[in-house]
Amino acid sequence: MMWCKTVIVLLATVGFISAEVYLKENFDNENWEDTWIYSKHPGKEFGKFVLTPGTFYNDAEADKGIQTSQDARFYAASRKFDGFSNEDKPLVVQFSVKHEQNIDCGGGYVKLFDCSLDQTDMHGESPYEIMFGPDICGPGTKKVHVIFSYKGKNHLISKDIRCKDDVYTHFYTLIVRPDNTYEVLIDNEKVESGNLEDDWDFLAPKKIKDPTATKPEDWDDRATIPDPDDKKPEDWDKPEHIPDPDATKPEDWDDEMDGEWEPPMIDNPEFKGEWQPKQLDNPNYKGAWEHPEIANPEYVPDDKLYLRKEICTLGFDLWQVKSGTIFDNVLITDDVELAAKAAAEVKNTQAGEKKMKEAQDEVQRKKDEEEAKKASDKDDEDEDDDDEEKDDESKQDKDQSEHDEL
Repeated sequence: MMWCKTVIVLLATVGFISAEVYLKENFDNENWEDTWIYSKHPGKEFGKFVLTPGTFYNDAEADKGIQTSQDARFYAASRKFDGFSNEDKPLVVQFSVKHEQNIDCGGGYVKLFDCSLDQTDMHGESPYEIMFGPDICGPGTKKVHVIFSYKGKNHLISKDIRCKDDVYTHFYTLIVRPDNTYEVLIDNEKVESGNLEDDWDFLAPKKIKDPTATKPEDWDDRATIPDPDDKKPEDWDKPEHIPDPDATKPEDWDDEMDGEWEPPMIDNPEFKGEWQPKQLDNPNYKGAWEHPEIANPEYVPDDKLYLRKEICTLGFDLWQVKSGTIFDNVLITDDVELAAKAAAEVKNTQAGEKKMKEAQDEVQRKKDEEEAKKASDKDDEDEDDDDEEKDDESKQDKDQSEHDEL
């Protein structure tokens, strides 16, 4: 039994050692800008990130992240790390987003690049390996992007994944496995999963319509046919509109000046529309013709769709109309359990944020009430002053009138 325990310990140790953390960034250092590079790409008006936990939080230190600080700006900052490949290993990309400003339009995603990226020139057209995270613009766009580069082209997921649109912190997690499957989680809860080949258009379709096949000429796909014995009734045809029988020529109508008077037209209650014969079941009906399919000669399977040969830079490359988003808890690893453990703290974070925000909202509510009351009292005072002035003017007018009478 002793050797069995030893093997288990060794296996556990090997498993622990094999787990890799390629990037972990919690922005817990005031010198975070020493490792992050701002883009200087020409022609863009870039905004700055600032380190802050925001205006409401659970832990003032632990919840610090980098926040977009200027409205209507592009944001482009990236961090480089030791390059790696996810060959034969899971790839986990995770980070937290807090749209504290109640964002109206702007990105909240990250991009992963290979080592060829010039960080000082990163921009929207810079080639990337993966783009992942929330994107919001108005009521119509509230989605989670999952975009992979494959053979030089960016491929968007075919499914619609809705992102969170409130003002609290949320963790976004992408897991890509060597068996070409994936998962997307928000706050440690799976919101989408599937197969890379099924949910992206990386490859040509497995089957295509047979280009040599055509519908047979005698194929009858009419479910019903007109009854050949049905005849249109003799009294069917009636005009759609008729002169209003209740209308009379106005008394002031002048035929010479106004022309010949004609009564207005009204809908004919006897009008039945265009006659159509009754329908019968078609005895020759064969159903809808389906175009036969054949194997697509251009389809080439690829069991390495998941593979990213080189990743060594993570960047925020965004546009925001209204600033205030806080990014934090960045993690790139092959350890699914480690990512799940990190994201498990989000519930506590959200509870603390909500508690502080509710307290702030209550203070603001009372302040607004006091200001509204002061404004109302001032209006009442102004009205009283106006009434006094009117009384004084009335008294003066009365005194003047009495003086004039004397």
